[in-house]
Amino acid sequence: MIKQPDTAQYRVAVIGGGANCEHDVSIASAAAVVAALESFGHQAIPFTIDPSGQWRAGRRQIDFGTAVTMLRDCDVVFPALHGPRGEDGTVAGLCELVGVPYVGSGVGAGALAMDKWATKLVAGAVGIATAPATLLTESTAASYAFSQPVVVKPLSAGSSFGVGLARTPVELATALADAFEFGDRVLVEDVVVGREIDVAVLGRPDGSRLVAPALEIIVEELFSHADKYGGAAGFRVPAEIEDADRIALADAAVAMYDALGCCGLARIDYFLTDEGPVLNEVNTMPGFTEQSQAPKMFAAAGTGYPDLVNLLVSDAIAGE
Repeated sequence: MIKQPDTAQYRVAVIGGGANCEHDVSIASAAAVVAALESFGHQAIPFTIDPSGQWRAGRRQIDFGTAVTMLRDCDVVFPALHGPRGEDGTVAGLCELVGVPYVGSGVGAGALAMDKWATKLVAGAVGIATAPATLLTESTAASYAFSQPVVVKPLSAGSSFGVGLARTPVELATALADAFEFGDRVLVEDVVVGREIDVAVLGRPDGSRLVAPALEIIVEELFSHADKYGGAAGFRVPAEIEDADRIALADAAVAMYDALGCCGLARIDYFLTDEGPVLNEVNTMPGFTEQSQAPKMFAAAGTGYPDLVNLLVSDAIAGE
């Protein structure tokens, strides 16, 4: 269990929603964060960004200038936002310009981690394996020659939106069309055979890195959006893995966290293969209800959800 900080109480802006496909997931994360903060006596100030980009304070529609003024009146911001125009560094940039501390990674780490191609390049530079992949645009997709089953995914969407497994050329065409609904660049990756293992890393203000017990996703084939949020997949935490694999996964997760320049909490997803860990993706603001993977991992280490939320807020202020 992580030692909790002093019981200072803060005025915390919690931003949920977002103008992207992960809006509803973010709404759930933000609501859970608000409840956790209030259980510690913090004053939670909820904001919502509608799918259109319109800001709301509680139920009241506000313009962007009013939102900035209200954020400046808070001690810290908790951006419970997933996906583009949120997790990708844009809201971190807003907080930097406003001059208010915030939970999570900064502009650079958010932007790099959201771009799956850029993440692969960083991983390769620090010696971490990733699935062989081809980057396609709508103008180059027709030139791709199908030769084996592949996974198709949008470059900058999360929560498994637009991710598909293509076993035939016909399925590839369908998967590409689905993926291009979420952006103008798509990755076509070789299928990796291995166990799906998630690792959560928490960076503290003193520079230390805490790694929670790893979690295994139990799913028959592809961990799709429907599996993730429909209950078809199961989670096993701690994952039942050998000590050597546990150490290799933790080392690789910390290496990616530091190479990207992450702050606060990040979830780093791997395939554990016979040859070792293969990076899947990095989430700088992963799903964040009590039932989400990262909180479950820290709960397995003795730090429950409200304590984790309180710790993130206190660390964001202490790190300023």
